[in-house]
Amino acid sequence: MTTALSALHLSKTYRYRGGSTQALDDVTFDIPAGETYGLIGRNGAGKTTFLRIAGTLLMPTSGTVMVLGRDIRTEERAIRTRIAMVPQESRPLYFVSTEELILWYLRMRGMDNLESRRRTNGVIEELGLTDVRSRLVSLLSGGQRRRVMVAMVLASDAEVLFLDEPTTGLDPLARREVWAAISRATRERRTVLLTTHYLDEAEALSAHLALLEGGRLRVEGSPESIRSRVQLPYRVTVDTSWTVEELGSYGSVSPIVNGHLLFTREKEAREVVQAALARGSRVSLAPVSLEDIFLQLVGRPLDEDPPAEKEAA
Repeated sequence: MTTALSALHLSKTYRYRGGSTQALDDVTFDIPAGETYGLIGRNGAGKTTFLRIAGTLLMPTSGTVMVLGRDIRTEERAIRTRIAMVPQESRPLYFVSTEELILWYLRMRGMDNLESRRRTNGVIEELGLTDVRSRLVSLLSGGQRRRVMVAMVLASDAEVLFLDEPTTGLDPLARREVWAAISRATRERRTVLLTTHYLDEAEALSAHLALLEGGRLRVEGSPESIRSRVQLPYRVTVDTSWTVEELGSYGSVSPIVNGHLLFTREKEAREVVQAALARGSRVSLAPVSLEDIFLQLVGRPLDEDPPAEKEAA
């Protein structure tokens, strides 16, 4: 399998008066060509720093990233002609229309006028921007501007797309439209590096995932392989007719609204379900979600704020 991007012992330290912050710490992994790769983690985990380095916008402290076989340290110009990026804090030109902005971007990348217009029309329809195609960008909502920025990148002919939190601020329908467009890009054998803290998004789109926490790579692989590595791969929910003491021998128990959540192994999960059904209790059984895995690996929910010393990462 061809590799589109390789991170090699990548580290980044931000130094400032009075101290420093380790944003990335010896991160190594490969991204296969032609798939969506999800980089997940809480705010401050190092996701955006990684994307900025891979996108040739920031130099690492040590290590490097190879993009399409070229080193970001020495061949950044060659890389930039073959990638496209939606940064987390993107600011499009406000004095042009949606259609004009996408057309301008494609022409600036060297695409001819006929192909630029064809791609612009297609992506405007695909991302639900038809009603605002002639509206000035300055008059769009924040979510609409975000979709326009995503549209610009997806309409390009870039081989590797960097999308940093592309659906932040979007409503559920708009998120699904962006998901469909990203899936189309991978069907075209383009590579997408997606950073997100929405775990449902990462799981829906990504063939492989890497979990960053505090700048370190905690786990990497396909969603299925990641599930297989956790010690307690099943989740069982039961109602309040059970006590924590009764469930404790089966695995890890946490109270939830109207019941308990149990993380356990397959054999124990089946035993609990059978006992609950015999008792007439409400019970459900499912494989652990990515959110559950994050909690088991890191010890805190994804939406919980990181420790103060990691926030600048």
